[in-house]
Amino acid sequence: MGEADLTALAIDAGTTVVKVVGYGPDGAELTVGRRPTRVTRPRPGWAEQDMTDVWDAVASAVREVVAALPAPPAFVAVTGQGDGAWLIDGAGRPTGPAVLWNDGRAAGIVGDWERDGTVDEAFRICGSRLSTGMPNAVLAWLRAHDPDRAARSRHLLTCGGWLFYKLTGQPAVDESEAAAPFLDIAGRTWSDRLFELYGVEWARELLPPLRDDDHRVTPLGAAAGAETGLPEGIPVVLAPYDICATAIGSGAVSAGRACTILGTTLSTEIVTDAPPAPGPADTPVGITVPLGVPGHYLRAFPTMSGGDMLDWGARLLGLSSAAELMELAERGSADTAGVRFMPYLSPAGERAPFFDPAARGSLTGLSLDSGREDVARAVVEGVTLAIRDCLAASPAEPGLLTLSGGGTRSGFWMRLISDVTGVPVAVPADTEIGARGAWLTGAVATGREPDFATAAAHRVRIAASYEPDPARAADGRYAEFLELRDLHRPVWALGRERTAGGTGSAHAGGAGA
Repeated sequence: MGEADLTALAIDAGTTVVKVVGYGPDGAELTVGRRPTRVTRPRPGWAEQDMTDVWDAVASAVREVVAALPAPPAFVAVTGQGDGAWLIDGAGRPTGPAVLWNDGRAAGIVGDWERDGTVDEAFRICGSRLSTGMPNAVLAWLRAHDPDRAARSRHLLTCGGWLFYKLTGQPAVDESEAAAPFLDIAGRTWSDRLFELYGVEWARELLPPLRDDDHRVTPLGAAAGAETGLPEGIPVVLAPYDICATAIGSGAVSAGRACTILGTTLSTEIVTDAPPAPGPADTPVGITVPLGVPGHYLRAFPTMSGGDMLDWGARLLGLSSAAELMELAERGSADTAGVRFMPYLSPAGERAPFFDPAARGSLTGLSLDSGREDVARAVVEGVTLAIRDCLAASPAEPGLLTLSGGGTRSGFWMRLISDVTGVPVAVPADTEIGARGAWLTGAVATGREPDFATAAAHRVRIAASYEPDPARAADGRYAEFLELRDLHRPVWALGRERTAGGTGSAHAGGAGA
């Protein structure tokens, strides 16, 4: 294998920041180019991006990274935020701004689907709960409210698909992004019944060719080479979207491996070797998508409880950051002086591992003995118990939980997560785990690595590991957490009518990040 075989780029286009990572001949992360991207909100509940601005940000970051590499890249891999609708016409021009995964304009449509049984039936076919930021809901809204744009659109893309198109001139969608909401997850084929359920049969012709695990690679086009500085003709690899890429980049490439992204929201994910087979009585919750590793799937629980809850706790206690909250929490008593926190502060309630748009947060057990440090620890512990709750709802018991995101900077929280979940915890060394997952996908797709297990074993480095301490096991605390939640449900129900009469934000948001 030549020295430059593993020199490559990986693009990870998030919602607010584009990251382009350059890897050296040995696959080590060498340089990262970052560019901010702007989300516009022209109306309440809407979330959009200018598609050309996103491409320009990517092209700029790619030029920076290419110039910093020791050799020309052998391939480029692409991942990005999921869901949404990135629509182009027959000439490849955007027909309007991208409608993002966290857009809520279709809340009324999804609410109707909730009431008429569409959500339940779709879950049994695609394995994922519908939300307003998914392309089916956006398309239904556009047909009703912007029919001219719907008529002018020729291809429905995602963020990663849009970048892949700009690099190659080929419209395409990865299976991971097609699964929710259009695939029969068991057969990994387009489902006629799903299009019928959503009332978007007309949109079937907008769907680009489906790319599975064996058809990810297309040569880089000449125009893209001129814009980015990438060598014309090198392989461009369409990697699975960001939550899958992050799982792969963390080394979760075999059944039973789990990972949690500690971001604004928490996304806890477990790898399985078969899709779930939900029955009529199963409550629609979470998403199921092909992982991008042959024969494997990702069962993901993107919660509304995460970094936002920690930021709230910091503000409540007069602290400047979540990092300060962690420092204060570490000084709290192990039993938090009886203080308990329900981490359901989002106005949208909770979406995983249970769905209740009326769910609300609370601090209970306060007394004159409660100190600021106990409240801080209770907030952190409540968010941590939400991770355990997702693992409990997973189809398998994990043997290792890999963590990524800004929260991994706190050793205290890493130890607490291991103790509360009862699972060993590992923190990868790479700064950009999603990009690493895209790079691993590219290395396998171009034959530079024989398979994902080998690639992950060779290329995913662990910076820190934590073992659960049996003396700090949290089985009792988790049972109490569930009991407290059940006790709060009647209080949540009091606000349910008001929530239903609002903007419908409880249905908003997909799994993108």
